Amino acid sequence: MGNTDASAAPGDLAAQIRACDLCRDRFAATATRHAPRPVVWFRPGTRILIAGQAPGARVHAAGVPFSDPSGDRLRDWLGLDDAVFYDRERVSIVPMAFCFPGYNAAGSDLPPPPLCAQIWRGRVMAALSDVPLTLLVGGYAQKWHLGAPARAGVTRTVEAWQSFAPRVFPLPHPSWRNTGWLKKNPWFAEDLLPQLRRRVKEVMADD
Repeated sequence: MGNTDASAAPGDLAAQIRACDLCRDRFAATATRHAPRPVVWFRPGTRILIAGQAPGARVHAAGVPFSDPSGDRLRDWLGLDDAVFYDRERVSIVPMAFCFPGYNAAGSDLPPPPLCAQIWRGRVMAALSDVPLTLLVGGYAQKWHLGAPARAGVTRTVEAWQSFAPRVFPLPHPSWRNTGWLKKNPWFAEDLLPQLRRRVKEVMADD
């Protein structure tokens, strides 16, 4: 792996992350036996930070974050089209692990390796500095960013969204696997999403 100097400029930091292969042996031992491919999508001065979990298999293949049905749902939640969503001057996407973690023998997603956040996350957050709106997508990101208030689980954390808004919105993962969760929790679409879309428009209007 290349230099991991903590004082690196943001552009150099992104290049360092793209070159990272610390999890090479870990990924080779998964059912997918894939090589590392960090998906890096951030830039200082961004208006929105999307803190997610880890790339899935489709994103690993494409090298573009949320380029899958989960991304379609997330963009609908935010009220953003592809052009704005993928404009790194306005939206940064920083998962808890930059690489696809792989599948286990049963075909289930493996969790993001903690090593990735330990090595890189603090440096990326420092490079991004003060972001007007942060979206915490899923439990791993919520626990890292919120600490104790997120320990009760995703549902309880998202239910308490007003405690964190308007600068932070905790969200469930937009995966199709959570369609049942969305049906059981209609308040998410009725109460949270309108406020989220309003806040997205506000921070974008500040450009």
